[in-house]
Amino acid sequence: MVLRLSGVTVRYRDFTAVADADLEVADGEVLALLGPSGSGKSTLLRAVAGLEPLSGGVVEWDGVDLAGIAVHRRGFGLVFQDGQLFPHRDVAGNVAFGLRMARVPAARRADRVAELLRMVGLAGYQRRKVTELSGGEQQRVALARALAPKPKLLLLDEPLSALDRALRDQLAVDLAEVLRTAGTTALLVTHDQDEAFTVADRVAVLRAGRITQVGTPDEVYRWPADDQTAEFLGVTTILDAVASDGVVKTDLGPVELAVPDGPARLGLHPSAVRVGAGSVRGRVTARVHRRDHVRLTIEVGDRVVAAVAPTLGAPEPGDEVRLGLDADGIAVLHSRGNPTAH
Repeated sequence: MVLRLSGVTVRYRDFTAVADADLEVADGEVLALLGPSGSGKSTLLRAVAGLEPLSGGVVEWDGVDLAGIAVHRRGFGLVFQDGQLFPHRDVAGNVAFGLRMARVPAARRADRVAELLRMVGLAGYQRRKVTELSGGEQQRVALARALAPKPKLLLLDEPLSALDRALRDQLAVDLAEVLRTAGTTALLVTHDQDEAFTVADRVAVLRAGRITQVGTPDEVYRWPADDQTAEFLGVTTILDAVASDGVVKTDLGPVELAVPDGPARLGLHPSAVRVGAGSVRGRVTARVHRRDHVRLTIEVGDRVVAAVAPTLGAPEPGDEVRLGLDADGIAVLHSRGNPTAH
């Protein structure tokens, strides 16, 4: 079974929130709609759910046009940012809600609830009050509730964005495992590239209501469709370069990349610029501590670049440093083929 969007457009009077979106999600695939706030990703998901009327185009499931089919008859599950749990029901009551509506017998409901709670890491939580759970636990309950009726398609709208960074990172890993274990076809909306790349098999990048690129996480990261997409994905410096026999020469030194010979344009994530190796020299102008590294701002001639360094012994502002390029943090723009580190 396949979800197919053809020319999907959503307008609010004179404002076009989504324009001519074409997209397919295969059976068992997890696809992330990734973009900044206001890019149209949540509107597109709501259009798939039937919560937003289409101004144009078609949403199909398994070849059937969903126009005119009510939200509750599409067989899709929904998980939102706040979970929207029923505070007067315990965990089991929340998870079993869809099963109760479908008149599933009590014994089967109990078995399904227990199975799902084990899957989301909440075994034994059946009688807990949802108001006593942490934010992360509440989102796990919301996920279990959405999965309980075995939906054709699971729609997740920023399900982790209200959580703190460390918990969000862990739950993204857990979410990916749960979706793959359940074999669920899913459409995930997020503004967080780490979340999208962790959870999804493919990523669709949106900007100003349009899908600018669709590909695997590695394709999108290493071969962004344009400069704006690259910058949204964390590229801080764009360099003109020349490639020859697998070596690309830049103003910041050479790097081995499998790209065609000739002119090339490289997009550098901060992790692409490493301190302590290489022949290029620069001066540190600022540094900011992150969880597991130090982010540096470095002047190299008339250019300013971002770089990373280990937290232990990181250089101070004013220090002179040597720089080298790391292929793992480099994207190739306007070049044929994906870059591959040697």
